[in-house]
Amino acid sequence: MAVLGVDVGGTFTDAVLVADGEVRTAKVRTSARQEESVLAAARAVGASAVERFTHGTTVATNALLERKGARTAFVATAGFEHMLHLRRQNRAHLYRLCEDHPSPLVPLERCVGVRERLGPNGVLEPLDLESLPELDAEAIAVCLLFSFRDPSHERAVADALRRRHPGAHVVASHEVAPEFREYERASTAAADAYLGPSLGGYLRRLGEAARSHGLPEPLVMRSSGGVATLEEAAAHASWALLSGPAGGVVGAARVAALAGFDDAIAFDMGGTSTDVCLITDGSAERSVERSIAGLPIRLPSVDVHTVGAGGGSIAWVDAGGALRVGPESAGADPGPACYRGGGTRPTVTDANLLLGRLPVRLPDGLELDRDAAEGAFSGLDPQDVVDVVNAEMLRALRVVSVERGRDPRGFALVAFGGAGPLHACALAEELGIETVLVPDAAGVLSALGLAVGEERRDHVRSVVRPLAEVDDLPAEGEADLRYRGQSFELTVPLGADLAGRFHRLHEQRYGYADRDGELELVAIRTADVRPGPELRLPRVAAATATGLP
Repeated sequence: MAVLGVDVGGTFTDAVLVADGEVRTAKVRTSARQEESVLAAARAVGASAVERFTHGTTVATNALLERKGARTAFVATAGFEHMLHLRRQNRAHLYRLCEDHPSPLVPLERCVGVRERLGPNGVLEPLDLESLPELDAEAIAVCLLFSFRDPSHERAVADALRRRHPGAHVVASHEVAPEFREYERASTAAADAYLGPSLGGYLRRLGEAARSHGLPEPLVMRSSGGVATLEEAAAHASWALLSGPAGGVVGAARVAALAGFDDAIAFDMGGTSTDVCLITDGSAERSVERSIAGLPIRLPSVDVHTVGAGGGSIAWVDAGGALRVGPESAGADPGPACYRGGGTRPTVTDANLLLGRLPVRLPDGLELDRDAAEGAFSGLDPQDVVDVVNAEMLRALRVVSVERGRDPRGFALVAFGGAGPLHACALAEELGIETVLVPDAAGVLSALGLAVGEERRDHVRSVVRPLAEVDDLPAEGEADLRYRGQSFELTVPLGADLAGRFHRLHEQRYGYADRDGELELVAIRTADVRPGPELRLPRVAAATATGLP
C-alpha cells in the first residue's frame, strides 16, 4: 500500500511517500497558491499509484490570523444579538487593564436576531421565521439558545437561510460544537462560517488538481489528529485549524513508539513557529477548547502549544534595547538572508549558519550565502539570537510539562521540523531530559504523520445532569465532570470508579478533593477511530558519535 502525506508550511511544503517499507521524502518552496506547492511536492517525491493521500494545510489558520475570511453574518436568538461582542466580560490580560480583546469576526451591524426561545425543558416561544431579516453576507453563522439540547429551531433557521441565500456558506452551531456555553459555541460557529469559503475553495481546487494528476482525492488532517474527507473539511473549516501541527504530533508519537518510548514531548520547530505537545502512553494529549487568534474554539484538538519562534524568525532590538526574536518571520519570500532570495534582516537560520551549526550546502541543493548572513547581522551577536530563541522555546516546553505537573525528565524529546534538531540538545539539557530522538525524516515528520494518521470522528453529547442520575454511559470515551456549582470541568476517561478517578485527578490538579460533594456530568465524548496504515521504517546501520561531555 502506497500512502502519501503532504504538509504545507510557511516556508517549505513537505511530502512523504511510504510504500512497501520504503520512505521517500521531498521538500519544495511554498508558493502563493498552495495547491501548486502540494502537486509540486507530490511530483518531487515520485508519487504514483497512491492509494491514500492525506494533506495538512495552514489555509484556515492563516486566514484567521490575518483576518482574511469571508464577509460573515451572525444569527442569534432575539435579544442575544450582541453575544460575540459581550464575550465573557473577563479582561484580555490579567495585569494589562487597558488591553483590548481581538475584535469579533462579525461586526455588530451584521449580528441579527430571530424570534424564538427554547429552554432546557422545551419551547418557551415558537420560532418565527418571518422575523429573520435579509442578510448581505458570504457566510452566515447561526447560534440559538439551548440548540445543543434541541437543535430543531436552529436547523429550521439554517434551512431557511440556505434557501434564501443559496450562494452563502451557512453553519449552525449544533453541527460543529453541540455543547452548552453559548458564547464559546457561537464563537466556534462564527469562525467555522468565516473560514469556510476560503478553505472550501482551496480544498475543492486541490481535489480537482489531484484528480487531474492521477492522485486520489485528499483526506485532510483534523485538529484532533484524525483525518476527514475533503468535503467534510470544506464544510467545516474549523476542524482543520490545527491541521499541520496535528500531523507532526501524530508522526512524533509513531516514531517515539517505534523507538520504545510511550512518553515523549513533540518538538516541531519550523520556519515560522514552534509547536510542542505532550505524548503520554503513546497518544497525544487532547483538549476540548483552545484559543486561536484570541478567539475561543470549542472543538477537540491535539493540545499543541505554539510560539512564534522558527528558523525564519527575525531578530530585532526593541525600544528599550532588548534583543527580541520573532514573531515576525522572513517566510518563504524573501526568506533568511543566507537563502539568496533578497532577505536582508537577521534570522535564526542566519545565526546558525554563522555559528557553524549549518553546512553551506543543504541536502536539497540549496547553497547558503555566509556573506549575506554576516551583512544582515551587523551589530548583532548570532549566539545571543540563538540564546533568545532557545529561551522562548524552553518556556513553551515548560508550559506543556512542568506547568501541568509533569516532570519532563521522564520523557523523550522528539525533535523535528527544519530547525528542531539544531536546538534540541540545548533545550533537553535545560529540562534535564536524557533522551533526544531525531528521526531520519525529521525535516518532514509532519508529512509522515499525515501519511499514517488514523481516521477519526469525534462526537460529543451534552448532559449537564448529576452523575448519579446517569445510567447510560458508554464503555469507552471520556466524561467532562465537575463538582456541582463549579464553572469548569475536568475530562476523565470513562470506565470503572469514574467518580473516584475524578476526585484523584482534581486533587492532583488543584490540591484538594471534595469526596462527599455531588458530581455533575457535563458532557460525554466518544470517537470512532479507524487505524491508519502501518508504519514500517527501513532499518539503517547503527552509528556511534563521540563528543565532549
